[in-house]
Amino acid sequence: MKITLDADACCGAGQCVLIAPEVFDQRDEDGVVVLLDAEPPAERHDAVREAAAICPAAVIGIHA
Repeated sequence: MKITLDADACCGAGQCVLIAPEVFDQRDEDGVVVLLDAEPPAERHDAVREAAAICPAAVIGIHA
């Protein structure tokens, strides 16, 4: 799994951080998503998929 982000479109809701804190974080100044692990291990794939599905701005891309 490889993750991409469209940080310019991020609304800063923070749901991704709550669901997968090992993979996503937020910038302190504006809450925009920060990718901590672009290729997370298999045990985090379900959480990443959930974070992508729940993201209100649909900024998380998942690639095989």
